Amino acid sequence: MESKEKLRILMVSDFFYPNFGGVESHIYYLSQCLIKLGHKVVVMTHAYGNRSGVRYMTNGLKVYYVPWKPLFMQSVLPTFCGTLPITRTILVREKISLVHGHQAFSTLCHEALMHARTMGYKVVFTDHSLYGFADIGSVHMNKVLQFTLADATRAICVSHTSKENTVLRSGIPAEKVYMVPNAVDTAMFKPAPERLSRDQIIIVVISRLVYRKGADLLVEVIPEVCRLYPNVRFVVGGDGPKRVRLEEMREKHSLQDRVEMLGAVPHAQVRSVLVSGHIFLNSSLTEAFCIAILEAASCGLLTVSTRVGGVPEVLPDDMVVLAAPDPGDMVQAVGKAITMLPNIDPEAMYLRMRKLYSWHDVAMRTEIVYHRALQCADQSLLERLSRYLACGACAGKLFCLVMIVNYLFWCFLQLWKPEEEIEQVPDFELPHLQFDDISPDVNRNQSVT
Repeated sequence: MESKEKLRILMVSDFFYPNFGGVESHIYYLSQCLIKLGHKVVVMTHAYGNRSGVRYMTNGLKVYYVPWKPLFMQSVLPTFCGTLPITRTILVREKISLVHGHQAFSTLCHEALMHARTMGYKVVFTDHSLYGFADIGSVHMNKVLQFTLADATRAICVSHTSKENTVLRSGIPAEKVYMVPNAVDTAMFKPAPERLSRDQIIIVVISRLVYRKGADLLVEVIPEVCRLYPNVRFVVGGDGPKRVRLEEMREKHSLQDRVEMLGAVPHAQVRSVLVSGHIFLNSSLTEAFCIAILEAASCGLLTVSTRVGGVPEVLPDDMVVLAAPDPGDMVQAVGKAITMLPNIDPEAMYLRMRKLYSWHDVAMRTEIVYHRALQCADQSLLERLSRYLACGACAGKLFCLVMIVNYLFWCFLQLWKPEEEIEQVPDFELPHLQFDDISPDVNRNQSVT
């Protein structure tokens, strides 16, 4: 039986609102549900434009936008020890009991987990992506992940495929890794009140238009589907470096009246785009889970997706048509989905999604991981260094050196500004909103000066 002790959790990632995506949504909804369970949740991320300092979101979710600017792909410049003073201050000020980092791409996450372990805190890491083992970028990222997870208390993955991938890449013992899936806010993603006419079939694509999301695959699939099915139209939402290729494809095949390019779609308008269609097309080349599929299914759309990563685990077979990441196979899958449309009941799909995926369930399962992490025994610096040393002949020594320098810097900060001199934040209660009322509204977030 797990303890019901109320916790103070620090969520850390470079990816958070006002940026939108799967990681951002996961952190936000998980935090809101943990608050409903009685825990205190604080988020730490980097500054976004002029959004810097402390802000409060729905239900009193407190966000520290630390004054670091992103360097590449929304991640800040690695500093190793540069973020220790502000991380230490937040941990002490908020009386944090556990630190939860998100996404292997996040520099801020890796550094915060390192600092938290130096200070003796238990840490949990959630991996939201899949990576390979051969290319230079993956080799580098896997080594960084090995460094972080060498001393992580527990880890969470969003699918069984993601768990296997993370264990292989990082070398973390499988018994320390838990599978907790993503979910969908079914209060925000509902089917259209009236059924759409099937005289014209609309296929919706909402994705970042980048290589990893299969934008190049779309360039080959869309013209062929339009040729085979004259009553099919495409609505493409999203932006990215591959948008130019899609626009060139539309011009080349004269599909301006059958392929609508919406550009970037604000998160608040995603549902209105989804409910305008019959089929949702996901062409990703790698996915650990894919929240977009859940959002589409919750809106009553039949999904056609590439069979990659954790995607086959997301939906039941009668709600998705899977295909290899190959243009010919994808076109056949779209054809199969068109024949299945008469049997699709959007309202029934929505009700099934409410039962299958719940953020409240995700929060309760994550809460169990937190309590098990807190039950782990404390370890000395020497015990922790032995695990870093096992990371490789050269890398292990480098990791140990980084941790020793970090530890000495922390000792210096303890002498320069003892924890007793850091003012702690007083506790206060806010009336909790119902779950239907916690959908993110960045515009109404309040800043604190």
